[in-house]
Amino acid sequence: MFDSDIADYFSEHGPLARALPGYRSRQAQVELAEAIGQTMRERGTLVAEAGTGIGKTWAYLVPAIVQGGKVLISTGTRTLQDQLYGRDLPRVREALAAPVSVALLKGRGNYVCHYHLDRLQGDDRALKSRSEGAQLRKIQRFAGISKTGDRADLGDVPEDADIWQRVTSTRENCLGQDCPRIRDCFVVKARRQAQEADVVVVNHALFMADLVLRDEGVTDLLPEADTVIFDEAHQLPDTATRFLGSSVSTHQLMDFGRAMEAAGLAYAREAANWGEVSRQLETAARELRLACAPLERMPGRKATFEAMPEPDVFDAALAHLHEVLDAAARALLGVAEKHPDLMTAGRQGAELSARLARWALPGRDGKSSPQALEAGWGTDANLPAQESAHTTGSAADTALHSPSVDVSAVFGVAAQGPMVRWVEQGLHHVRLHAAPLSVAQAFSRYRKPEQAWVLTSATLSVHGDFHHFIAQLGLQEARTARWESPFDYASQALLFVPQGMPEPQSPQFTERFVQALMPLLEASPGGALVLCTTLRAVERVAQGLADAFEQAGHDWPLLRQGDATRRELLDRFARLDHPVLVGSASFWEGIDLPGEILTLVAIDKLPFAPPDDPVIEARLRACRAQGGNPFAEYQLPEAALALKQGAGRLIRTEQDWGVLMVGDARLVEKPYGKRLWRGLPPFARTRSLDEALAFYARRAQPA
Repeated sequence: MFDSDIADYFSEHGPLARALPGYRSRQAQVELAEAIGQTMRERGTLVAEAGTGIGKTWAYLVPAIVQGGKVLISTGTRTLQDQLYGRDLPRVREALAAPVSVALLKGRGNYVCHYHLDRLQGDDRALKSRSEGAQLRKIQRFAGISKTGDRADLGDVPEDADIWQRVTSTRENCLGQDCPRIRDCFVVKARRQAQEADVVVVNHALFMADLVLRDEGVTDLLPEADTVIFDEAHQLPDTATRFLGSSVSTHQLMDFGRAMEAAGLAYAREAANWGEVSRQLETAARELRLACAPLERMPGRKATFEAMPEPDVFDAALAHLHEVLDAAARALLGVAEKHPDLMTAGRQGAELSARLARWALPGRDGKSSPQALEAGWGTDANLPAQESAHTTGSAADTALHSPSVDVSAVFGVAAQGPMVRWVEQGLHHVRLHAAPLSVAQAFSRYRKPEQAWVLTSATLSVHGDFHHFIAQLGLQEARTARWESPFDYASQALLFVPQGMPEPQSPQFTERFVQALMPLLEASPGGALVLCTTLRAVERVAQGLADAFEQAGHDWPLLRQGDATRRELLDRFARLDHPVLVGSASFWEGIDLPGEILTLVAIDKLPFAPPDDPVIEARLRACRAQGGNPFAEYQLPEAALALKQGAGRLIRTEQDWGVLMVGDARLVEKPYGKRLWRGLPPFARTRSLDEALAFYARRAQPA
């Protein structure tokens, strides 16, 4: 531990100023760093909202480095994780001349697996095209020279390339200590380095995966830490909901069937007619899809378990699928000692079987359905099926002794409390989802008394009120604090809500939104980011803009979500002249386009969560049942935080400027709108198009 006060490191003559050109001391940054240091010393919990421009990254890195102890830093995305580990941490560590060791740890799917790479190399039939052959050769060369095996370091193969799924491992198909390449394993090396390092950088997804596994006593992915710092902490409730739930799809079942058939034919041909077993599984999965055909008439092509149309048909198809799946997994586990691939496939089948069993129980009357009983499923909602006394038990039960099986999928201990179950129909698949109604109990239970927790982001409060965020995570005892952004929003930015806009649900809304946007696009010197609340709106707005550009004779580059990866679209945006990018959820946050690269952000509608989302619907229903007001207590705070995230894309530095246009007049015309715009940065505000155009004209004049 260093002797100096934390404030000394941030002074005009301190080590940061000496080592970093252009460094300026900010009082808010110093206060935030001191609050974090105090939290670390007291082993407390701090929820800190730090406005854009404060420098929260350095504010937590300095105490993390100088106060000693093991520190775990969890980021919202892998991109931010790489930036923190590759840029920010080295700069601060060097500036402080601190002899601390650091490590980067991601989920296993980010590391090349030598075993699966070797298997793919020997199977030309597994390659889908010549381009995949070229990608495979690049990955092979990379695996031979890389020290980390992190796929993010190989830019020559696209991050969304299908081949990555076949040269990385999952918990289901990892051979663990039985792997012949265990000594070379990049995952093992990364975890070993993390155990030994002083500061470890992870992401929220990996943190939550560790929470689930550690809670079930299966294994620890992450090292023990004295302090955990969550950056972009506003993402934690959604990440926790995703990881404390589970899902199983007919796609996964088909993949299992193919893996089972390949392993069975290769290593235990005499044990079963593997081709027939695989066909039975495929037929049962297809029958489940047919049983879900009525979902096509449901909003969003999905329904909760309780609201499934033709439930008897669905229950029977699901019970039959589980029976076939369990038999297949049992057959594999019966010959598992013959080869690791048989064991891996057997474990995968057993886990899928357990997920199906847990998802279907209890039945619609709170007990096992008749179809489930006929298929041999147990009557306890949290236990796997048990076979009759003269058999060896279900595949799930047989595999429970294996350390590689996700026991939480069977018992669901981590996600205590009510669960929401729903079925979603895709174009060629059906997916069964389960998610906790609340993550507060499970998440807060992971907080150890001897540990310090710091949760920070630019968007944690609604006009200074943290209640919604801390209640979601069960952190009612946390200390809360906020620091305003140092930017001069009143002169740098203008909030414009056009007059005469139709209601958001009106068929004319998109057309009017595009019409209102066009004059701003013509006046704005830089690029424009158009944020929509749904993917359907992205298509409609993008098409409307394309038509308007053609009619007006503009050849501006028009980019839309789905045309390329997020990273590719943003790279193009930064290079092109006057680009217009239309995107949805993933573009509302985590985007930095400083200067005149971006001078216009347009939001079509207020970001209220879709009413057909089963988890949100269940949470609203629970709030209402407890005598609460779901709109005021849940929907409005969620929309306020999302709106603040989207608006935050506009001003990222002291030199940025531009217009934020919100096409939804409810922001200023409804009583609740005041609560929403008050939560935004203090932009100047207008409803006059002439004033918005005059703002651009003034900013365009030379100083």
